[in-house]
Amino acid sequence: MSDATTEPRLVTVDVEGGALTLAEWGPQEATTAVLAIHGITASSRSWPLLAEALPDVRILAPDLRGRARSNALPGPYGLRQHAADLQRVLDALGIDRVVAIGHSMGCFVAVELTAHEHRVAELILVDGGFPLQLPVGLRLEDAPSALLGPAFERLRMTFLTRAAYADYWRQHPAFAADWSSTVEGYLDYDLQESDGGFAPSSNPEAVLADFGDQFGPDWYVHDLGSIEAPITAIRAPRGLMNEEPGLYPPGRIESFRATLPDLRIVEVADVNHYTVLMSPHGAAVIAEQLRDALDRVMTRAD
Repeated sequence: MSDATTEPRLVTVDVEGGALTLAEWGPQEATTAVLAIHGITASSRSWPLLAEALPDVRILAPDLRGRARSNALPGPYGLRQHAADLQRVLDALGIDRVVAIGHSMGCFVAVELTAHEHRVAELILVDGGFPLQLPVGLRLEDAPSALLGPAFERLRMTFLTRAAYADYWRQHPAFAADWSSTVEGYLDYDLQESDGGFAPSSNPEAVLADFGDQFGPDWYVHDLGSIEAPITAIRAPRGLMNEEPGLYPPGRIESFRATLPDLRIVEVADVNHYTVLMSPHGAAVIAEQLRDALDRVMTRAD
């Protein structure tokens, strides 16, 4: 798999407060689709390698409320609002069935959507979706900077040029060995003109509002445990700063099998929280799991 170059179609859907922008790849007429949901400070451009690997599959990737081309949408934010927005997307585009796939915070949105939406036939969670645990001694209000690091810090910064923004990310430990034109395209899409320079497009208010929902409030734990659709959890062994262990230490996801008996767990070798999705190796594993899920959905429909 090479760096992805296929440009998606841009689609807008009316939601509460304005219009949500989506990237769409693949056959536009298909009523069975993949709904690909990005992470907390990311965008629809998290998914081009997956689209390149599955050119015959309709992939719909939103810019979530408060991010990228949807960043002008007002609050409230939070997982339940994102799920409500995506239900509007399915209605507006005439989608009968989806496999929902999320990355990082997008997994939590996918869980919330699946818990309340019968059209989600299978769920794939890429390094997210299971309640996170705060490190001992760290307060939740301090956690965004401590846990997200440069990904959060950049949201209040302005860069003189697009190249300066790319250079900021080149120093990130997660991309030291996996820089590519796909990563550059993801970063370029993230920027908007601001004060004589360029600023990341994610709304910090939206990021902060969504962040706490990932630490397992009671309503989220209930909704996760209520899911009957098959779940495939894909885990990265290294974390956001390329550290070990990753977001989920060994055994953490396995502990949810008591309430989610139809849970498959796949670990991708030699990737971190970002490159599990944005490297050719990681994307190839995800594409294989997604293809298998689509095949199961079609078999059950027949």
